[in-house]
Amino acid sequence: MIVDKSETMNIQAAEDVVRVRQLVRARAVAVGFSLVDQTKIITAASEIARNTVDYGGGGKVVIDDVRSGVRKGLRLVFSDEGPGIPDVQRALQDGYTTGSGLGLGLSGAKRLSSEFDIKSAPGAGTTITLIRWK
Repeated sequence: MIVDKSETMNIQAAEDVVRVRQLVRARAVAVGFSLVDQTKIITAASEIARNTVDYGGGGKVVIDDVRSGVRKGLRLVFSDEGPGIPDVQRALQDGYTTGSGLGLGLSGAKRLSSEFDIKSAPGAGTTITLIRWK
């Protein structure tokens, strides 16, 4: 995979979640995503950015324009140094939440992504990587 452009943004508050959405939208348009694919990657980014603030205590996202062969896409890597997720498999189940939401954020973001990876452990923070291919 080749990275053509990379940008890092801090995520500390609710206003930053809006900024993440705006930046991901602009990058998706630049890569040439259809409106449907733009909506999918923006929605996934919004869910994970919100989790970064609400559960991770803030963190950052690295947004990469990527290529693999003839495919173009966006890779988003969210990371925080929060308390981590004790049971990642359970957290990925629809309806599971430790907060007041519907429990669809992680599982929904996974469904909206072409590729999805999560690394987390109690006390070790969380890193979520998602890729959407055009």
